[in-house]
Amino acid sequence: MKKFIIVLLILFVIGAVAVIIYMNRTEPSVCLKDYFDKLNNKDYEGMYEYVETSLSKEDFITRVKNIYEGIEATNISATVITNTEDEEDSSITNITYNNSMDTLAGNINFMNTVKVKKVEGCYKIIWNSSVIFSELKDEYKVRVTDLKSTRGAIYDKNGIAIAKDGEVYSVGLVPGKMDDTTDITKLANLLGITEDTINNSLNASYVKEDTFVPLRKISKDEQDLKNELLNIKGILITDTDSRVYPYKEATSILTGYVQDGEGKTGLEYAYNDRLKGIDGEEIYIADENENKVKTLAKRDLKNGEDIKTTIDVNVQKKLYNEFKDDEGTSVAMNYNTGEVIALVSTPSYDANDIVLGVTDEEWNNLVNDEKKPMYNRYLSTYVPGSSLKPVVGAIGLNSNSFLADDDFGTSGTRWQNDSSWKDLYVTTLTTYSGPANLRNALIYSDNIYFAKAALKIGKNNLQKGLDNFGFNDKISFVQDITKSTYGQMDSDAAIANSGYGQDQMLVNPIHMAMIYSSFANGGNMVMPCLEYTETKYYKQNVISNDIANTIKEDLVQVVEIGTGKEAKIEGKKMAGKTGTAEIKENQQDESGTEIGWFNAFDENGLLVVSMVENVKGKGGSHYLLPKVKTVFE
Repeated sequence: MKKFIIVLLILFVIGAVAVIIYMNRTEPSVCLKDYFDKLNNKDYEGMYEYVETSLSKEDFITRVKNIYEGIEATNISATVITNTEDEEDSSITNITYNNSMDTLAGNINFMNTVKVKKVEGCYKIIWNSSVIFSELKDEYKVRVTDLKSTRGAIYDKNGIAIAKDGEVYSVGLVPGKMDDTTDITKLANLLGITEDTINNSLNASYVKEDTFVPLRKISKDEQDLKNELLNIKGILITDTDSRVYPYKEATSILTGYVQDGEGKTGLEYAYNDRLKGIDGEEIYIADENENKVKTLAKRDLKNGEDIKTTIDVNVQKKLYNEFKDDEGTSVAMNYNTGEVIALVSTPSYDANDIVLGVTDEEWNNLVNDEKKPMYNRYLSTYVPGSSLKPVVGAIGLNSNSFLADDDFGTSGTRWQNDSSWKDLYVTTLTTYSGPANLRNALIYSDNIYFAKAALKIGKNNLQKGLDNFGFNDKISFVQDITKSTYGQMDSDAAIANSGYGQDQMLVNPIHMAMIYSSFANGGNMVMPCLEYTETKYYKQNVISNDIANTIKEDLVQVVEIGTGKEAKIEGKKMAGKTGTAEIKENQQDESGTEIGWFNAFDENGLLVVSMVENVKGKGGSHYLLPKVKTVFE
């Protein structure tokens, strides 16, 4: 019995399918099928041959083309369900069919019925707008509405937005409001554009007397400019949406900027896939009064994700303001967790200007500025100079190449390993009383001690130790960090010079902060992060706890009595190391530049690494000390 029922069901399905196939092959159904085939091929003139309508061919083509192409309809199909003779007119066949199509807002699928009439031996569809959509009347319209998504905001650790969607002013002219007093020359000067640009905009084909012709966007901070513009006859200023960077130059290299809805640089670029929303679309029928009659398809919008970073915008601003006139960079980090508190590169630019629109001249001035205000310095590498000495000291202790109390012997301010060095000497600035041991060498930044230390360590152990600290490794971060490198070290002189951060040594500032974190927290080197997560280490026990504490206490003395004493804060325990790197062709070169570093940390988890490119004549690394000090105060 069960098998009999199954057989009957199969026969029923086969029969139903056969009926549908048959009905699609009858002449009225063939007429409908051919009509939709021509529609899929965009043969609108051919479609007109299959219809009987009060519309002229031109009006029919305009109506059909505007609707189907306006909603980007593709894969249009019509499957006949029933095919019956009309009760009132035997020459008319009523065809009920399933209509389906893909559109920009998704699939539209509905049942529809049309009348097909035999006219002079040929079947034709009795056509009105309901053939397109069953609820569509000839006087109705099909509308497409963009459902605009918002881009996610970028926040600092305290929920303060450093990049967000906001409003700016759109400045334009209304031709019908202009008169002989409208000063195009003055307007061009105020907006920083040419008179030709304004005139070309006014002469565009779409412009009518009451058209608002947009010329340029300006920030809402520019109230004086707004008021001056409003004195020009014909000017109209409206609010418009824009990406906004509230902290301007202080955060612009960090945030980067957006153009055409896409992040182009900085965090806007790095987080673009998460920040970017997905716009929605709605297709609906509207009556003659623009009231919505029916929604045909809707693709919901998806707003972009907000990103909360570990940045503290107050620390960011403080470091920016201290160094804004210098070519340099600063990194502030919580050395216990790896949370990056500030990433500053100076000089900077205002990302709002890029978003609002800069002229070619303004863009070229930015790009060709010799101080490189758009260059992201904290992602690059620099000669570390004496700021590398604690690292070399730690490698020496870790490789058992010497002990912290070993006295390397005094050598004055000028030393060479042997006569094979010929005219090459290692020089240091000051002499000091007491043994030439690690602590004194760090306190007084003794180049000669660390040149000797590098030779005692040897090339293989020195390179192995640097690799252990992350040199030549790609550090995982939200932005691409340039690898720190140490070069070939292909001679004793090169090894010696590497010992105090010269020769081919190059270090990235973010990586430098990671290295110093190991001195601050017992030998554990944290991974930097810009979003809150559990603490991750680049490497634990990169050096032992004892060695880390030895270096740390020596660096405390650097601030207490040594080269970093200008950063000393009464009642606060701080550790730090200065570094001045010479950039010159040879030892006799007097025209070279100097790079200054100061790396410091306190007992509360704050670590700051700062570098300035041109400190020659400014006191070398000492130029940085009072500036970095303000962050710890």
